[in-house]
Amino acid sequence: MIRKWINTIKCEFKRHMEANDIDEKQLKEMLKQGATLIDVRSPQEYKEGHLDGAICIPSYEIENIIKERIPDLKEKLILYCDSGRRSKKSQKLLEKMGYTNVYNLYR
Repeated sequence: MIRKWINTIKCEFKRHMEANDIDEKQLKEMLKQGATLIDVRSPQEYKEGHLDGAICIPSYEIENIIKERIPDLKEKLILYCDSGRRSKKSQKLLEKMGYTNVYNLYR
């Protein structure tokens, strides 16, 4: 009984595709169309390795930096991090700030 309950809870916390999440195939297509790829991890994590063409805007600084770096609220933005937690949080923040084309890379 307890094992079944634990498995049910684990399933609830598994990450799954949500609205405005994209996969690797969609990423490639959107980059061809001129989307901006943003790594929201720390500068140290970015230096250790990042996706080709990505710029680093850490999640903890995104609210202060984004308007200076990307003033166009309609620009297509694709965010990513290691687990998806920081990029999803940043996605929601940018949407509240008025950005209309913000996507989260589901990996």
